[in-house]
Amino acid sequence: MIEDIEFKPILEKAGSRGGELAELFVEERIQTEILLEAGKIEQASIGISRGAGVRLLCESRTRYAYTNSLLKNDLLSLAEAVSQSADTSQPAVIIPMEFQSPKTYFKPEILIPPDQIPLGEKIKLLKKAEETARKYHKSIVQVRVRYFDLRRKIGIANSNGILARDETVQTLFLVQVIAEKDGELQVGYEPVGGTQGFELFKEYPPEQVALTSAQRAVKMLKARKAPGGKMPVVLSAEAGGTMIHEAIGHGLEADLAEQGLSVYQNKLGKEVASKLITVVDDATIPGKRGSYEIDDEGTAGERTVLVEKGVLVNYMYNLLEAMRAGKKSTGNGRRESYRYPPLVRMSNTIILPGESSPEQIIRAVDFGLFVKKMGGGQVDTVSGDFIFEVNEGYLIEKGEVAEPVRGATLVGNGPQVLKEIDMVGNDLGFGIGTCGKDGQGVPVADAQPTLRIPELVVGGAVNE
Repeated sequence: MIEDIEFKPILEKAGSRGGELAELFVEERIQTEILLEAGKIEQASIGISRGAGVRLLCESRTRYAYTNSLLKNDLLSLAEAVSQSADTSQPAVIIPMEFQSPKTYFKPEILIPPDQIPLGEKIKLLKKAEETARKYHKSIVQVRVRYFDLRRKIGIANSNGILARDETVQTLFLVQVIAEKDGELQVGYEPVGGTQGFELFKEYPPEQVALTSAQRAVKMLKARKAPGGKMPVVLSAEAGGTMIHEAIGHGLEADLAEQGLSVYQNKLGKEVASKLITVVDDATIPGKRGSYEIDDEGTAGERTVLVEKGVLVNYMYNLLEAMRAGKKSTGNGRRESYRYPPLVRMSNTIILPGESSPEQIIRAVDFGLFVKKMGGGQVDTVSGDFIFEVNEGYLIEKGEVAEPVRGATLVGNGPQVLKEIDMVGNDLGFGIGTCGKDGQGVPVADAQPTLRIPELVVGGAVNE
């Protein structure tokens, strides 16, 4: 990878007309993707891609070019291209004589490398999942199963003296089920995955993933419509961390926070949440989907405390935003591939557990909504206003989880909700996803304990 490339001349060329940082990023990806839909394998592909990008930071702005060639002359041409846009009144970027590797966390061993499993064995997993889902109930009309694995190698050299490389393996498996009755459709969806190999399926057998998705779709098909109005809401740890990811996570990315695109701008040192709330972004949790040893700028992944007992103490930074703010990078510089420059991105974003048991939290609600599984949603990072779908929800009546309800949405303001949370569970549940920002997608995880929001607007049926 990076050691096989004569990178110093490339960095020298990139920074020859001025700038603050010159960087070479190299990547190789080997991935498998399989899609089963309507009982047929619609896609089964194995792909290999490699390439490189050259970046120059000059006057706190990014110049970037990429190629799928790793030949020296092509990389020098890239470096020449980015140097052309530099401010020639600045001194040339100085390339150090010695390069160092960042200190990283211990990465768990991949027990069963997925690229060593035959394609036919992987297809069998999808067929098992589909068969299980379809057999569950006669109302199921569609099953969609997706499998994805990736082995990604990266290398970074930059004029800060960083010479780093990393290799990660990702495995992802998800099942979507649609159930229908009298023209009414309900969707069940269950994803599993992380920085793991094929051992993922020992913990999450395909049949169990399919059964969870099928049960959710059928249960919600039989449920009555959720009542609407203001009421207490309990978010289960199983709900996944959609709320933390969308309602506060993006707002704490320094590029948004420092450019006036976040409700958390200029809030460092101020109370932004309940004293029960502590939020961290942690790339060092073994096996999680958002974990990595180094980010895509060569900075070691780390655990960054963002909100501590309700007080905003830090943002997430990459090298560019850290340079602008006079800070150090928190290891949150990430990119989808060599075709893109790095952005500030979350890794594994978590509300840490509190002291109340989930049972205590539910008993503290006379009437309200229990959210077992969140769906998608939208957030305005400038105002903090959000709307989220509820994929699986139940009424709470006299301190007990009662009948299932469907069609609920949660409407509110992220900063306000975080300030109002008055009970935090001693449990913790993870969700996974692919986070999109500025046209790039990166793997992430989010987590939260059981949470009680004393009052929230629930969109649903009126007087039902």
